[in-house]
This record gives sequence, structure tokens and C-alpha cells, in this order.
Amino acid sequence: MRPFPIVITGHVDHGKSTLIGRLLYDTGALQADRLAEMRQSSQEIGRSNEFAFILDAFEEERLRGITIDTSQIYFSSSTRPYVIIDAPGHREFIRNMLTGATYAEAAVLIVDAVEGVREQTKRHAKLLCMVGIKNICVLINKLDAAGYDRNRYLQLVADIRDLFDEISTIPFAIIPISAMTGENVASRARDGGLSWYYGPCFLEVLDALDIPPLEERPFRFPVQDVYNRKDGQIAVGRVDSGKVKTGDHVQIWPEGLSATVQSVTKYPAADVGFASYGDAVGLVLDRYGALSRGTVITNDPSPKTTKIFTANVFWFGESYSTGRPVVIRCATQAVEATLDLMKVYDPASPNEELDPETLNIGEIARCSIYTEQLLVIDSFTHVPELGRFVIEYNGIPVGAGIVL
Repeated sequence: MRPFPIVITGHVDHGKSTLIGRLLYDTGALQADRLAEMRQSSQEIGRSNEFAFILDAFEEERLRGITIDTSQIYFSSSTRPYVIIDAPGHREFIRNMLTGATYAEAAVLIVDAVEGVREQTKRHAKLLCMVGIKNICVLINKLDAAGYDRNRYLQLVADIRDLFDEISTIPFAIIPISAMTGENVASRARDGGLSWYYGPCFLEVLDALDIPPLEERPFRFPVQDVYNRKDGQIAVGRVDSGKVKTGDHVQIWPEGLSATVQSVTKYPAADVGFASYGDAVGLVLDRYGALSRGTVITNDPSPKTTKIFTANVFWFGESYSTGRPVVIRCATQAVEATLDLMKVYDPASPNEELDPETLNIGEIARCSIYTEQLLVIDSFTHVPELGRFVIEYNGIPVGAGIVL
């Protein structure tokens, strides 16, 4: 089973590192030597278990140049495996989401029960929405430091709902926890300070998220190349969503032509009969002459074919002014386009709008995009590979975005 990707965000010192360390410990993902190091470091400062040291050790190894993937942290519940996408800052996270290095299906926003909602809390909530994450769980952490005060929890629930009302989003859960003690993280708080809470624990809420894996979403196959053979054309590419088998009825976009899959080939086999998300294969269809690089083979429900769409764009090139021609690359498609800047933000202050006449390096914009030819797209939350794109100017990548 492919790990379910989540991202954990929050104001500095609100407990992100402690939460991750606690999750790794409670789910048995920590190796014995790493656990021993954490306990030794904790004893040196007079504490029983300081779980933040677990992540600190990973960070130290990265700083010393030791090869270790600190951007992806794995653990498993009894239901499924997870991967935590850990970016060192908001700019890096946005860049990864938009350019396809990685993406999250859900997000966790941590709020300190004592300090409450801070400016960075608001910033992260808005940025999560900007990069297309709809499934957001809020954890009210450090209830132990707040004396397990139920009224304090209820007040923060009201504050958090007000915050999300401002950005037209609703978190799917708001849960009280103590990452330090482990209460309500991987198991329910049946006694102790949170005994007044009767809802599910954090890990149960994550496990209950019913988001279909990419293998179960609509079939999407952007054509990378087409080879002519004596028995017909074979379209080669990668399955970016869903699955396909010999005999399936499909459509070829942007024209919307109907066809039937005659074989699914994977060298050296002539027909493997089946392919799913991530497989690089060739498809032989019963329609000749309709395929070329950039066409997209799909099943129902169909993608959107359009010359106008709305997107959030992250800019990392020279300044852009509304109307300047660029090239949009989405999967294997490449079309000329122009951007109409509607709102522009600095990721460090996404609540403050900037001058919408220009878009500068490091800024985010809500745009209307107008293309010269039909573009085949899905929303980013539906099919990520057809919901994100790269922007080029004079052959150089200058930005990336997600389809809203």
C-alpha cells in the first residue's frame, strides 16, 4: 500500500517536532538506537522523554551532510502507512507542492493551548488552502501546560473556526492533545487530564479520512510519444491516475474522440492486459491517427478541456506583468498563454495583498489564465498531475501553479 502523505505545520515552538517524535515512538517506527539517543539526551537536561530530540537528530545529520531523507518521515498505523512531508520553511513547501516534488493529501495545523492562534498560525492556514489542501486537521497541543482546561479548549475551537471562516474553509477535526505526554495522539484519552474529551484521538481521525488513492481515481494517461507500427499506433506514457485494461472504452482529449484499448504493452510483453497509477506503458487503440504528444487518454468522469481557468501561481522568475505571453506545461501538454493577475501575495504575509500589476520572485498570485489552444486539466485536489503546471518564458521555467 502506498503511504498516505500528510504535512504538519504550525507556529514555531507549538510542538511540531514533539508531535512527529511522539507519532514515531507510539507507532513503533523508531529504531532502538534512535530511541536510546533520545532518552540519553532527555536525561542530560533532566527530562524523561523529550521527543523533539528525535527530529533534532535527523536535522543534525542533514547539517553534517549525512545522506538521509529528512523531508519524508514514515510511520504506520494499524490501518495504513503514512509519510510526513517535512519542509524547512513555507517557501520550500509551496515550491515542492507546485512543482511536483511531492504533495500532501491532508495537513495538520498545530496550535499551542497556552499561546493560542498566532500570526504564523494564520499564515499557515491560508498557505495550506492556497496550495490546494482541503483536508486540514487542527491539533490544540500542550493541554497539559494549560492545566487541561476544557474551557480554554472550547475558546480556542471558536478562535480556530473564526480563522477558517475568514478563508472559507472548514477543518475536518479540531482535537485536544498533549504531544509531550502522548495523550490523545495515538490512543484515546480514557483517563487523566483529557478524560472530559470523548471524541477520537488524532491517529483515529487520520485513519478515518476516506480519500481514494490515485489508483482508484479517474483514468488519466498523458501521451508522451506515439510510435507507428504495422498493426497500428502505440501511445506511450505513464498512468498519472486510475487504471486501464485491455478492452476498456476510453476518450482521447482535447477532441473527445471515443476509442477502445486493444492492448496494454510493457516491453517486452505484447499485452500485459492491465496498468495502474505510476506504470509506464504503451496503449494500442482501435483509432488510428488521433494520437500525438500532448493528447490525454481518459475514462469517465472526463477532465475539463478549456482555454480559460483559475489557478494559484508561485513565481520564481523575473517580474511578470499581466498579459505577457508565456508557455503553460501541464503533464505532456504545452500551450501558449497569458496570465491575468487578480490577487498577489508574499508567502510570508499571505493576509496582505500586494500590487496586482506585477508578480515578482517568491510571490504567489491568484490568476485567470487564458490559453491559445485547448488545455486538458483537472482540479489539483482531484488529479494532481493534471492539476499542476509549470510556466515557461523564453524556454526557462519561471513559475508553477495549481488548478483551482
